[in-house]
Amino acid sequence: MNQLIHIGYGNMVNASKLVSVVAPDSAPMKRLIQTARESGMIVDASQGRKTKAVLIMDSGHVVLSALLPETIAARVGQKGVGQDEIE
Repeated sequence: MNQLIHIGYGNMVNASKLVSVVAPDSAPMKRLIQTARESGMIVDASQGRKTKAVLIMDSGHVVLSALLPETIAARVGQKGVGQDEIE
């Protein structure tokens, strides 16, 4: 079963495909975002707001979210609001 994690503003990602959730502030993360943008592997789910979390997926896609990494990590670790299961 796939668990969907709400990452803000009606957007969700598959938790089983999530590799890591990191803050976007460091230089290596900024380079990763730029590289993903240039190669078409970026998904901007921040809805035009400030990016506060970078989600790295197992497919190599980089997802930008306006939620804090701690908030997303808590949603991954718990079952409840903002999560659905798909069979």
